[in-house]
Amino acid sequence: MATGVLRSFGVGASVARGALAWIRRDPKSAALDRTNFHGRTVSLAGGPALALGATAGAALGASSARVSAAVVTAGVVSGAVGLYDDIVGGRPEQKAFKGFAGHLGALREGQVTSGLLKIAGVGAAGLAASALIGSRRTSLFGRSTDVLLGAGVIAGMANVVNLLDLRPGRAIKAGVAVGAPLALGKGGGVAAGALGASAALLPDDLGEEIMLGDAGANALGALLGVALTARTGTAGRFVALAGLAALTAASEKVSFTKVINDTPWLRRVDELGRRSA
Repeated sequence: MATGVLRSFGVGASVARGALAWIRRDPKSAALDRTNFHGRTVSLAGGPALALGATAGAALGASSARVSAAVVTAGVVSGAVGLYDDIVGGRPEQKAFKGFAGHLGALREGQVTSGLLKIAGVGAAGLAASALIGSRRTSLFGRSTDVLLGAGVIAGMANVVNLLDLRPGRAIKAGVAVGAPLALGKGGGVAAGALGASAALLPDDLGEEIMLGDAGANALGALLGVALTARTGTAGRFVALAGLAALTAASEKVSFTKVINDTPWLRRVDELGRRSA
């Protein structure tokens, strides 16, 4: 079992590093350059690289063909719609719409935003992935409840990790905190693959060479959601979804960055390994 987890970790790391190098060698990769909060030029290439590496490693470490299919569905779709929003969402006509309410408001005006497409894509991927994982319950109501709870966990985890991707390394550190316990014991290969890709890209993220963007953060969160869903039943999924919903609701009222900066131990962890301003 330990060998399988290590293999998944290694594949995730290797594919992520290879994908990053391949993307950055492309003559068109300059289109992925963005300016971060320090005013430094960073590349969004880290997002698709992490999505590809994490999905490959997690799929290899899945406990069954159905879980592997769930991994590929969640990782590829979440990464793809996130990358679309990374590229299109920065356009002037898209920037005016922020948050779920903003995207719904745009829809009422007849405009489909890249952000709304991302929300719909991640939600659909979460539902499909959860259905593939399934449920151990025998009744139709029980199975349906488990699938809906799992879908909420997968989509909710993708959203929360994305909400944390505001400073170098923060989203990956949060992913490691969630994924490390899930990588232990039977069924740990899915989380291990995601952690391998994350660890391989963390130095570049902390060094402000790359950023995850929606592509990387959504894919990482969705895959951790798959790992959690595959290892829990109704109670575990319910508790996880309640926690994710609470964090999402809190993000509408308070700044996670302010909370981190105002909490000494969180601030130290957040700044660990990061370049100075």
